[in-house]
Amino acid sequence: MEPIAIVGMAGRFPRAANLRQYWDNLRGGVDAISLFRDEELAAAGVDPGLLRNPRYVRTRGVLQDAEMFDAVFFGLSPREAEIMDPQHRVFLETAWQALESAGYAPGAIARNVGVYAGASLNSYVIASLLTNPEVMLAAGGYQAMLANDKDFLATRVSYKLNLCGPGVTIQTACSTSLVAVQMACQALLARECDMALAGGVSINVPRVSGYLYEPGMILSPDGHCRAFDARAQGTVAGEGVGVVVLKRLGEALADRDHVHAVIRGAAINNDGSLKVGYTAPSVDGQAAVIARAHAMAGVDPATITYVEAHGTGTELGDPIEVAALTKAFGAAGGRRGFCALGSVKTGIGHLDAAAGVAGLIKTVLALEHRELPPSLHFSVPNPRIDFANSPFRVNATLADWAREGDGPRRAGVSSFGIGGTNAHVVLEEAPAPAPAGPSRPVQVFTLAAKTGEALDRAGAALGAHLDARGGLAPADVAYTLHLGRAIFTHRRVVVAASLEEAARALRDEDPQRVLSRVEAGKDRPVVFMFSGQGSQYVGMGRGLYESEPRFREIVDECAATLAPMLGVDLRSVLYPAPEEMEAAGARLATTAITQPALFVVEYALARLYMEWGITPQAMLGHSIGEYVAACLAGVMSLADALGLVAERGRLMEVPGGGMLAVPLPEAEVRALLPASLSIAAVNGPARLRAAPAPGPG
Repeated sequence: MEPIAIVGMAGRFPRAANLRQYWDNLRGGVDAISLFRDEELAAAGVDPGLLRNPRYVRTRGVLQDAEMFDAVFFGLSPREAEIMDPQHRVFLETAWQALESAGYAPGAIARNVGVYAGASLNSYVIASLLTNPEVMLAAGGYQAMLANDKDFLATRVSYKLNLCGPGVTIQTACSTSLVAVQMACQALLARECDMALAGGVSINVPRVSGYLYEPGMILSPDGHCRAFDARAQGTVAGEGVGVVVLKRLGEALADRDHVHAVIRGAAINNDGSLKVGYTAPSVDGQAAVIARAHAMAGVDPATITYVEAHGTGTELGDPIEVAALTKAFGAAGGRRGFCALGSVKTGIGHLDAAAGVAGLIKTVLALEHRELPPSLHFSVPNPRIDFANSPFRVNATLADWAREGDGPRRAGVSSFGIGGTNAHVVLEEAPAPAPAGPSRPVQVFTLAAKTGEALDRAGAALGAHLDARGGLAPADVAYTLHLGRAIFTHRRVVVAASLEEAARALRDEDPQRVLSRVEAGKDRPVVFMFSGQGSQYVGMGRGLYESEPRFREIVDECAATLAPMLGVDLRSVLYPAPEEMEAAGARLATTAITQPALFVVEYALARLYMEWGITPQAMLGHSIGEYVAACLAGVMSLADALGLVAERGRLMEVPGGGMLAVPLPEAEVRALLPASLSIAAVNGPARLRAAPAPGPG
């Protein structure tokens, strides 16, 4: 299979509002499961009789602030937001963040972008809307259906973010989000889209609630998931959302995207009926999907040194999963215990439709940081699992992720759904990024938001990010902020030579480096104005000549054309060596050199602006500046303009200074000017003089 790059990620998980906090919790071994007090549960409406039941377990992995939503940002009315499933709201926000993480501005992506995603059972409509008939009556049944049905999860993202690739909602129970990743990969391979968002979301309503333990079922009696441990009796429910942005690897590298990791192979299948029951797992089904992913990846299983397991911690599921992995890995060269095994469910709970993408993002972060985070609550191996004769060991402590030989680090991620739809992905660490090319010594960092308060928060967040992240290239950061973010009316620019300087300017709100404006327009009209003689000085444009290749190229071209006409290389006058400064100043003071020098610098500067995308709607020039405007407007070619300016300066030159009034026949003057320009005859022969225009001033 053609490799697929993960170029962007976003997610929110229990006690983790972003992926930085998620990774900190993972590597720190934080158990993010919440234990509710009886007072909290009673306030949330839990029946007092249920609270007295000894089998009632007061735990859940809770997604903080899942009820919060910026409806105005997405163009939704308060009523629309009120009736919408929180899963739809949170997934929409996370999809936006994932695209920004990838460096692409949501709403303005030229590429064909697909969306593949799924959500858990909508408990919001049951617990909140159907118990509020007034809200349902005001909203109307049809609008309530659009705001809550699973069918509209992916297509709402496509609509709100203007994504024109396939929008497909996927539902395979617990394996939903990893199946979404596999289907997104297939769409990319089939060229159905150029980029794809894939993921899932799971949010429960009411937010504060526990569950009634039932022996032999999937949920744990003590609120802990002890995957692969002898005490394992089940998992615990959790909430979360995760989205990855996918792109064909070759194109991602060509576009210089940041590649977090590479998907080498991905497969899905179903167990069929050859198992003990509909909800039971199957060794053969799981082994087959893992082996299929290995085959698609074209890798030897012996090179895979970590597997993020489904790992629900159930008495039946864990032994079957390790048996299936052992079968899929085959002989593995006779090696034992070389592949670490873990389950994110031990720390955040079972996220149902978002479980697979939670494990995928965990593994990508582990590849990036080259560390294996601990799988929690493991002390004694499950005696029904034959670890001694398998390639696997449970990774119970934070460990460095050692490389196997000279090859890249590789990992597998599994997700198995009730009903038998299995998914497995083979990941590989990203190739080393190409070194950053040369850049300008000073960068302009841009920010935009819909409100002033949001702009302040964005500025503070950017400053904190720049303080925390070392090794970033300032030019790369500036580029992403400028082209990879949506444009809003509240705008801020920061001018700085380094990330440290930019962070400090944002923190101190330095008025010399930070400028904020409210600007409704996107394309402001621009007028170029070109000065006349008198504005020249030695070294004008020197910084641009030394730092901007295009400016230097144009100046070099003009200087080469002018050299035989002027008898001097104009660059030696504009940009002399230190010991030649005085002589260059004297030479630049002569009209024969002044006018060509001004023309060349003004013309090169204007061309540079235009190639940066700053296109004038009008141009205005004074004296020699008129010729620059005429040339840029296409009235004359650059070669003609240079010849005209050189001759004009020569004719106006007066030894020892003073004004020049040279009587010339009108025919000779017209010969110097393009046909589109005119002169006025005054009492016979035309006179070209210092004033009025077109004179040297």
